[in-house]
Amino acid sequence: MEISKGTVSQVIGAVVDVYFEENRRIPFIYEAMEINRPDGHRVVLECQQDMGERTVRAISMDSTDGLYRG
Repeated sequence: MEISKGTVSQVIGAVVDVYFEENRRIPFIYEAMEINRPDGHRVVLECQQDMGERTVRAISMDSTDGLYRG
């Protein structure tokens, strides 16, 4: 499985938008993504919508406290 790194572009409650560079694969709908918080905890996201312009919208399976853009 190819691992693709993206950048958090927006966090609104449990909804997280993630942008992927031109040379990165965009995740499929219902595919899981992981984010490592600065404190070391892992947050799992589920991709829900392709927003266009290489951005996907995902729902967090955990609290998004401590997540930020970039």
